[in-house]
Amino acid sequence: MFPTRLTIRDIQISPATVLAPMAGITDTVFRRVVRGLGGCGLIMTEFTSAEGLTRSEGRTMRYLLFELDEHPITAQLFGANPDAMARAAANVEELGFDIVDINLGCPAKKVVKCGGSGLLRDLKLLGEILTAVRAAVRIPLTLKMRGGWDDQSVVAVEVARMAEQIGVEAIAIHPRTRLQGYAGRANWEIIAAAKRAVRIPVIGNGDVRVPEDAARMVEETGCDAVMIGRAAATNPWIFRQIAEYNAAGSYGKVSESDRYALLSGYFRDLLETRWPDAIGKMKQFACSFTHGVRNGSVLRAEVHAARTPEEVLDRVDRFFTAPAALGG
Repeated sequence: MFPTRLTIRDIQISPATVLAPMAGITDTVFRRVVRGLGGCGLIMTEFTSAEGLTRSEGRTMRYLLFELDEHPITAQLFGANPDAMARAAANVEELGFDIVDINLGCPAKKVVKCGGSGLLRDLKLLGEILTAVRAAVRIPLTLKMRGGWDDQSVVAVEVARMAEQIGVEAIAIHPRTRLQGYAGRANWEIIAAAKRAVRIPVIGNGDVRVPEDAARMVEETGCDAVMIGRAAATNPWIFRQIAEYNAAGSYGKVSESDRYALLSGYFRDLLETRWPDAIGKMKQFACSFTHGVRNGSVLRAEVHAARTPEEVLDRVDRFFTAPAALGG
């Protein structure tokens, strides 16, 4: 049975579903869209550089903007310097976040050089980082990790046990290796093995594309919650659909009218909030979201060819209001 809630210390997260941190996607506008659609228990920021945060760089601070209606919310940090990570975590706590999370999952080369999944090759340094951060904050500490660096060094169970001993209060596992990237299948048995090895909550992540996948992940791994990333970028309704599926065994489909309203509303919110480089943000979001739209490649091309925010909105309006577009 799908868990009704996830408890991380004194924080009650219900439903037991989590929006994964995604660079360029999980900004405050998108997170509030997901929260407004319903069904998501915990949302997370884009992963944020600890070094940038401790230098108070304006661009870095933008990643940590959030509104009061986003609680409970987790800030995710990446970095490889224990002192910088500790100071950044303290800053996160001061900003009012409910949880601080350490990124051990990002496979991007520029992140691996200074943290992310690169730390899975240096568990001694990882232990020092977790210890420093744990000592620096009073709020719950969690981490999100890959299964390991490659198939010869799957360390999820070892990291889970070490994290639990240090005082980490929940772990999320994407059971692909760093070298896999997003190719191949996620080995859910790694999640199950970690769940058997520790007492703290284990959150499963990877290859959850539809509500049926979420239910199957819980059944096969025993995980305490399900985290969704890429599927939420193309279908932000997935959390609501999971809740509907768990309650009734079926869920509502998303129409093209729904997609039009969400995409147009997201773009307009960016303009109203005067988001820096709004047109770049619009194009970035359209690149992921339109993979769930009929003839999405045409819409992506139209959006990317636009020169102004007004052109973007006009092209979205024209695309969806064409006679063939709203038949879904």
